[in-house]
Amino acid sequence: MKAINQFRTRIFACLCILTGIAGAAACSGAAQQPEFRTVTISNLEPRRDVTGAIVDAHDGNLLFANGRYYLYGTAYGKTAGYGINNRFRVYSSPDLEHWTFEGELLKSPPDGIHYCPSVVYNSRTHKYILWYNWYPRLWDGQVAVAVSDTPIGPFTIVNLRVQLTQAEQRPGAGTVFVDDDGTGYYIYSATGALPDSKNGTAPPDHSVRVERLTPDFLASTGQVSDVLATGCEGTSMLKHDGRYYAIFDHTCCFCKEGSGARLYVASNPLGPYTEKANINMSPNHRPTVAGQQASIARIPTPDGVALIWIADRWGSRPDGVKGHDFQFWSEPLRFDSAGNIMPIANTPEWSLKVRVGPAVSSHNSKPYIWPKKKDPNPLKIDPCTGSPLPPDE
Repeated sequence: MKAINQFRTRIFACLCILTGIAGAAACSGAAQQPEFRTVTISNLEPRRDVTGAIVDAHDGNLLFANGRYYLYGTAYGKTAGYGINNRFRVYSSPDLEHWTFEGELLKSPPDGIHYCPSVVYNSRTHKYILWYNWYPRLWDGQVAVAVSDTPIGPFTIVNLRVQLTQAEQRPGAGTVFVDDDGTGYYIYSATGALPDSKNGTAPPDHSVRVERLTPDFLASTGQVSDVLATGCEGTSMLKHDGRYYAIFDHTCCFCKEGSGARLYVASNPLGPYTEKANINMSPNHRPTVAGQQASIARIPTPDGVALIWIADRWGSRPDGVKGHDFQFWSEPLRFDSAGNIMPIANTPEWSLKVRVGPAVSSHNSKPYIWPKKKDPNPLKIDPCTGSPLPPDE
């Protein structure tokens, strides 16, 4: 019997090797019981990496893959956020407390202003897919897609101008949602376009829609929802008990006061959606958390997946450095008996038992960083506030 078990173990290991990195990770997870540990999430101070530097990753998402957590975001540094030196970065952690800078996601992308990276794993192609919003010039919105074999990249740009149904309407930021069956969707807002040639009217600004993606997540199928709302941004989706939830609120533009989180529910990812409530709004009609939604994270726990609401607290940095703005991570979202998400609490600090992985990153010993460029057309006036902008540092 011992010999048979050893033979089975060897066969299993061979199959893991043949299936590649993603398959090997899955095999390793099947062979070893996952480890869980209680960690503390603080919203009172900025996250820091293992060197002590403040984590500069905003308006992105958190992904659990191959036993580690990967935090993706836009790095702003000391800039005002409107220049060509915005860059996408990734940090990894075994436990949501100890973060390692793994490098930048794109190698020398074309000049433009970059925002809101959204990274997911495609189980069909075994690739990591990055969708992001960029502007060759403000506010000529484009959506691009890139691909990588690993969660840290660098990602190879596949298409700089994805042909969404609203490609001519200057699409803004969005996030990718992957359904239980592996189907991908992109929820985003379109900022608007020139007047329609037929009737002379312009489409509503910042119209939110959901589009179904192709099986490889590299393009849109052209299947799109109706407009969920207008004048909105900061879009995310999740699924719970067979229902689909879209969450977003009014445009914020790095606003310090934050934005709400309107909740829309549907039985189909393409809708129709029904507005239910605003889960980040206090009785005095001010955001409970002074932040703007970035994404919804899925955290593995012993009791299943916990859904965490992540928001950027623009203007919260005590030292005036934009890249040091705090992020707010909510306690796990809760649902009432009717299936609606309960209001978010402004919790300073909370704890959760989560899955933990290897303490040391096995990826980058020398993270890639592309050199800073001189902006040929730096903005002098803040497009959101109208106030003068200092030179980018």
